[in-house]
Amino acid sequence: MSVTTWLALAVFAGVYVLIATEWVHRVAAALGGAVVMLLIGATSPEHAFFSKHAGIDWDVIFLLLGMMLIVAVLKRTGIFEYVAIWAAKRARGRPYRLMVLLILATAFLSAWLDNVTTVLLLAPVTIVVCRRLGLPAVPYLIAEVMACNIGGAATLIGDPPNIMIGSRAGLSFNDFLVHMAPIATLLVVVFAVMARWMFRSAFVYDAKRAAQVMEVRERDAIKDGRLLAVSGLVVVIVMVCFVLHTTLHLEPSVVAITGGLVLLALSRLNAREVARDVEWETLAFFTGLFVMVGAMVQTGVIADLGQAAARATEGQLFGASMALLFGSVVPSAVIDNIPFVASVSPVVSEIVAASGGLEQAAVLWWSFALGADLAGNATIIASSANVVTVGIADRAGHHISFWQFSRYGLIVTAVTTAIAGLYVWLRYFALA
Repeated sequence: MSVTTWLALAVFAGVYVLIATEWVHRVAAALGGAVVMLLIGATSPEHAFFSKHAGIDWDVIFLLLGMMLIVAVLKRTGIFEYVAIWAAKRARGRPYRLMVLLILATAFLSAWLDNVTTVLLLAPVTIVVCRRLGLPAVPYLIAEVMACNIGGAATLIGDPPNIMIGSRAGLSFNDFLVHMAPIATLLVVVFAVMARWMFRSAFVYDAKRAAQVMEVRERDAIKDGRLLAVSGLVVVIVMVCFVLHTTLHLEPSVVAITGGLVLLALSRLNAREVARDVEWETLAFFTGLFVMVGAMVQTGVIADLGQAAARATEGQLFGASMALLFGSVVPSAVIDNIPFVASVSPVVSEIVAASGGLEQAAVLWWSFALGADLAGNATIIASSANVVTVGIADRAGHHISFWQFSRYGLIVTAVTTAIAGLYVWLRYFALA
């Protein structure tokens, strides 16, 4: 490897340490790392700002910005308070029952929306309901985003890596439903059971608060009926366009930013006040992270890792499946799984072609998707949904540290990936 490559590795490792230890704020660390990558020549302005696979993913940035605008307007209608009261009453104030309800709702929604949109909509509700019941919000937010990453694996549109894999491999929405939805459903149930043990300290029942919530009328929380109706119409149109984006030939980012701007215009709200609720720090963090990961792609580090895996498993379909499933976990946990899948999917395509094509070796794509999706639970920066959730939590005064997230995330990733490995072996090899 060249001197530049070694320097890029050192910079990436240094920034990762700063983020993990929180010696420096994660936004400053990511943006500082991006600047250093540009200064040492690991990437260039052309690649950093305009490359599809080795630079800032503007589709993700504008998808986030559009949905943040929609959520900022929705917040002013009182709908989050309404849903929070409804959820608390359905759970009858019982903490674990509430967590299971949130896990199931999040997993279901994330299968039909992208997982970033799901947490943008549900995280504010979670914070409100926890405040109502006197519960610590952080365990519920962590459980929610992990359920989101697992549930998003079920469909083509549920997780951004799935969209990339589907496009590269020529896999349809129904293909994902048939192959990914069964294991994702099982893993959501397993996670709900694990949550009873992992977050047990958060399940403190306050009978007085629960009784107070049971007496509250949900409808009293709605502050602006007209704005809620307009927002609801825009959200429905945006969600339909998300589902039909391949048919309409519209990128999800275009749908989201258009929906956000149209809703802002129709809301008659002060644009400056709405803009204050946008998670600008989260967007800045993503920008820096994309530039750094793009530098790793540009220097060939990620491609070299993928090609080494391809050579090691050449001609062995089961070995290649397990290598892609478990081998995707560490890289996807260290860098966001979106740029990881974007950079490694061409290598997987070559392995599939060498193994007999899609008809003979589709299992390799499913293994790759499971590894990348489930590894999104390992660390704060492994998934876009994680970063967004941490940003929302910080803004509401609930700090989630790197290690606080990872001590749960690593356990969940290990268990769910092991079960996924068993699923792949049984379905595609033992019982095929």
